[in-house]
Amino acid sequence: MKAIEKVTRASHLIDMDDIIREGNPTLRAVAEDVTFPLSDQEIILGEKMMQFLHHSQDPVMAEKLGLRGGVGLAAPQLDISKRIIAVLVPNPEDSDGNPPKEAYSLQEVMYNPKVVAHSVQDAALGDGEGCLSVDRNVPGYVVRHARVTVEYFTKDGEKKRIKLKGIQLHRRPT
Repeated sequence: MKAIEKVTRASHLIDMDDIIREGNPTLRAVAEDVTFPLSDQEIILGEKMMQFLHHSQDPVMAEKLGLRGGVGLAAPQLDISKRIIAVLVPNPEDSDGNPPKEAYSLQEVMYNPKVVAHSVQDAALGDGEGCLSVDRNVPGYVVRHARVTVEYFTKDGEKKRIKLKGIQLHRRPT
């Protein structure tokens, strides 16, 4: 059974067993563009990827399903070579521990995302590598661009452009 057929079944919840690990050639291959209108399967895939991220950030569901926390999941990580990514970036509590007014600073399924600009300046996260496809501990600084501009399409084919900077990523427990 193809990966996309498995993960888009109505009864299936994406879990860590669905995520391929480093070394799999799909992770290094150039993913294929999706065409519009999207197939029902591509829309369901995006929704299931977002569901995974919600579950991974919910302590009860994450423990129940054995998930590592994540803020992003790309279709190639599920061994599906399509340019689809789900992003779920939570807003932090305030300094008094109160929940944020808006739960998420970014909650989007992006189709055919493309980085169209980035800063010359880099930023480094000191918690090591946090990719869901990397099981081993990779300590040290992970250097990324400090700012990026991304163009993508929504599931309805609407083109969007966003500028991102300073996103704090959740890391897996060490």
